Amino acid sequence: MAADAELLIDRRRLRRRLGLWRVLGIGGLIVAVAALGYRARAGAMGGGFAVRPQIARISVSGFIAGSEATAKLMKRVGDAEAVKGVIVSINSPGGTTTGSEEIFRNLRALAAKKPLVAFVDGTAASGAYITAIAADHIVARETSLVGSIGVLFQYPDVSGLLDKVGVKVESVKSSPLKAEPSGFTPTSPEARAALAAVVGDTYAWFKGLVAERRGMDGPQVTAVSDGRVFSGRQSVPLKLVDELGGEQQAVAWLENARGVPKDLPVTDWKPRSDSDFSLWSAAGTGAGLLGFGGFGRQIRALGAEAQAGAQGGLLVLWRPEP
Repeated sequence: MAADAELLIDRRRLRRRLGLWRVLGIGGLIVAVAALGYRARAGAMGGGFAVRPQIARISVSGFIAGSEATAKLMKRVGDAEAVKGVIVSINSPGGTTTGSEEIFRNLRALAAKKPLVAFVDGTAASGAYITAIAADHIVARETSLVGSIGVLFQYPDVSGLLDKVGVKVESVKSSPLKAEPSGFTPTSPEARAALAAVVGDTYAWFKGLVAERRGMDGPQVTAVSDGRVFSGRQSVPLKLVDELGGEQQAVAWLENARGVPKDLPVTDWKPRSDSDFSLWSAAGTGAGLLGFGGFGRQIRALGAEAQAGAQGGLLVLWRPEP
């Protein structure tokens, strides 16, 4: 009986040891898988594992607003020794003036470190064209849309609606132009003139940027800055872009004009995820999971635009009227 008891105890000890090793083995497997996943994610976002010589692709799409994650991405690309050249792939209708200015400044800082070319893969309008002219060479598809050089300030006037429903909004202001335009009262001539002065000053800044970066004189800038968009084919003689073609032509320019080694792989570098996860982004992500990727991107773009509008500010945005 004593022998049977000792055998039973030994079996229980063996089971506990096997159970412990199973837990340790499964834990090790989880850690290994997590490490591989992190490495893959870091590589996809241009993380610290980029050691092979390559051309970095930075995509600018959707509504352009200020983004600390994008600024950090450009700094990482600029500091990466493996990156020998950069393609900025653009497909955007523009965004806020401040967001567009920020991305322009960051790209110019990147261009001081790496050869930089812009590729218009669809649309580079308004603020997105500000992004394009940060590069030293612009390649566009023949049927792409380019330009829309202009500035927009939009706000709703709901004063008529409030009158109909019997609602009156009162305010006490330190001066007549404080908090103008309000949307709750008709815009006064003085407020409209003040806004027009801001729009005009920003418009002059935009045109000056185009003239400087594209080497245009006054008449040339005037010819392309009435707010319209041009096709890629129209844009070459107007000096808005340098060359027609696809990404292959952009790579060829880096190789031939900037001495980037030939046949390097083109690798996507992406911003690390922002902490913001708004209702708009959640809805867009949900639409993507259901297979409506395009619709999801539109939802996220609308959310970014709505957020920019709520914060106030000028827009450099091409948006055809419905």
